[in-house]
Amino acid sequence: MPKMNLKVILHIMGLLLLCNGGFMLTAVFVSWYYEDGVTIQISAAALITCFLGTLLMFTTRGHRKELKKREGYIIVTFGWIFMALSGTLPYVISEAIPSFTNAFFETMSGYTTTGASILNDIESIPRGILFWRSLTHWIGGMGIIVLAIAILPLLGIGGMQLFSAEAPGPSADKLKPRITDTAKRLWLIYVVYTVAETILLKIAGMTMFDAVNHSLSTLSTGGFSTKNASVAYWNDNPVIQYIICLFMFLAGTNFVLSYFSFKGRIQKVLHDDEFTWYLSFIVLFTIVVGMIVYFQADVSLSSVDHPMVWGQAESAFRHGLFQVLAIVTTTGFVTADYTMWTPFLTVFFFGLMFLGGSAGSTSGGVKVMRHIIMIRNGMAEFKRSLHPNAILPVRYNGKAINQDIVFNILGFFILYMLAFIIGALVFAFMGLDYISAIGGAASSLGNVGPALGILGPVNNYDVLPDAGKWWSTFLMLIGRLELFTVLILLTPFFWRNR
Repeated sequence: MPKMNLKVILHIMGLLLLCNGGFMLTAVFVSWYYEDGVTIQISAAALITCFLGTLLMFTTRGHRKELKKREGYIIVTFGWIFMALSGTLPYVISEAIPSFTNAFFETMSGYTTTGASILNDIESIPRGILFWRSLTHWIGGMGIIVLAIAILPLLGIGGMQLFSAEAPGPSADKLKPRITDTAKRLWLIYVVYTVAETILLKIAGMTMFDAVNHSLSTLSTGGFSTKNASVAYWNDNPVIQYIICLFMFLAGTNFVLSYFSFKGRIQKVLHDDEFTWYLSFIVLFTIVVGMIVYFQADVSLSSVDHPMVWGQAESAFRHGLFQVLAIVTTTGFVTADYTMWTPFLTVFFFGLMFLGGSAGSTSGGVKVMRHIIMIRNGMAEFKRSLHPNAILPVRYNGKAINQDIVFNILGFFILYMLAFIIGALVFAFMGLDYISAIGGAASSLGNVGPALGILGPVNNYDVLPDAGKWWSTFLMLIGRLELFTVLILLTPFFWRNR
């Protein structure tokens, strides 16, 4: 086994636990304010987490600060696992989710911003626990931004590798010369967006509690709601749904581009290949879905709760836009049971689960950038077959891409599809029907949330056997951490002393 800096790994694990415990304390305040009866239990969970974090940091305080790639992979993977394990404590101690398997599923779904749930009656859960549930989304989304922008490029993987390849140093597009400065600015944008959405949702008619929770879920592209009907609860308030649409779009956009927008560099945003394609996909898919819903589906019958209010055309457009954004950005909110619209749209939304938002965003999935490069590489291969001696590089944002990056992306896609196939086979082996098996695998791996069949948008994952829940959490984790980060730990050569 290779020699590793175990102390620095454990020190960072301790720091993560300490931060997690600090976030739990905010849930303690919410629980105390609403007098929901679980303040002591959440406090105990926070104190246990903080104690364990402090203990780890104290016992490893003399660590060497050297960090190599192997340690990086271990820290990223086990950091998420440690966070999820400690994050189960508020659920288990308060007995809001007494089963450890269910609590771990809900927590991992939160941190990976998947939004799949095992809760059958969300509105009966104490408010402090609901807030913690939404907060796990926000923590996970914030962590993903830093992971994508700062850490994965250093390991040579991840969607943001193009930025690190085009600009010297680890910073994305020379946003700032140091990783810590980059992370701080992106976190600030993340916080600003969250506060802005909260204020707008409150003005539009949500309670402050609902507004805060849905903002935490939206910006992280998570999908946990405080209502059993999800955002369909507000089908009689289109303004609320349009506000959530706006922030789902922003959350699925590269946060570096948001930084450029705030700096007034709009042309840089408009000329970005990924943003152009991402916006085009949203517009095109919304038109397709909206037209089919308008002419072939009855939204009033497929909605979970409330009837249409602004007429059939507006309702069809709104539901189409909302569901396209919710699935493309992997947010997972629902305003209707889209599996009841038409068979074509069911298959269409299943396909969208493989798209994903932008690299450097909080969304999951394959990512638009990878699709762009795979399509352009495919077109280049057609040209090479006609002109075998021609030099035809794949271009992105006007620059030729290193062939190693193209191979990396093709390898990622093959591995992603292999993971999907194996994921579906395992679900089918556990007894799920074909539709539910492929839907559950695609949704878990892509961190989407609602799937198909018995795991559809008006159902939840409680129907899975315990083994199925653990398998789903594994798919969530590898999908959230870009496959290579986790799967490389399962290879023998990673642990060889070479």
